[in-house]
Amino acid sequence: MHLLSHFSRESSAAQLAAFILRGSHASFLGTAALFFVLFGCGGASSSLVSSTTYTISGTITPSSDGSGATLTLSGPAAATTTAKSSGSYSFADLTNGTYVVAPSRSGYSFSPTQQIVTIDGADATGIDFSAAQQSSYSVSLSWQDSDPNISGYNVYRGTTDGGPYSRINSTLIGTPSYIDTSVASGVTYYYVTTAVNTAGESAYSNQATATIP
Repeated sequence: MHLLSHFSRESSAAQLAAFILRGSHASFLGTAALFFVLFGCGGASSSLVSSTTYTISGTITPSSDGSGATLTLSGPAAATTTAKSSGSYSFADLTNGTYVVAPSRSGYSFSPTQQIVTIDGADATGIDFSAAQQSSYSVSLSWQDSDPNISGYNVYRGTTDGGPYSRINSTLIGTPSYIDTSVASGVTYYYVTTAVNTAGESAYSNQATATIP
C-alpha cells in the first residue's frame, strides 16, 4: 500500500492537517497516533505545552479538633477547603510557586498558625497542624510590691513543678498583678515572677500553681 500526501502551503496562512490511515484489505487495530503539523512561511514546527499541576496536603491533629476546620490557601492561587473527619485536607491543581496555608476554626487555636509551602516540580505533603480548643478560663496572679524603685515585673510559666519556665509577658508589667488568658483546659500551670530595676532582674519568686478545669 502506498501513501501519497500533498500539502499545499499559502504564504499568508497556516494549514493544520490530520490523516487517519486504514489498511486496504485487512482490519487494523493498534496504537493510533495523531500528528499535528503546522505550516507557515518558515516551514514546519511543533510545540509541547506542559499542563502538570501539583497538590498541597496535610493533616490537622487531633482529628476531633481538626475536623471541620477551614484551610485558606494564598499565593499564585487562592482557595479554601474544609478538613475531613480524619483531619486531612488537600489543595489540588496547583502550579509551581510559593504558597501560604493557614487553618482556622471558631473556638480553636492552631500551631503553627500558618505554613509557607514552596512547590517546585512535586507535590507538597505533610503540611500538618495541631489544633486545641480554646479555654474560657483565665488565671489571675497578684503579688506584693516590695521595692518602690522597681521598673516592672516579668511573669514566667511552666507545666512542670519547679520549672523550666518561659516568660509570658511581652513587655514589663507595671503593676504587681497579671491575668493569663492563654490557658488550656485540663492543664496545670506553675507560675513565678521576677522584679526588674536598674541593677537588673531578680531571682524567681515563690511558685504559684493553677489547674484549669
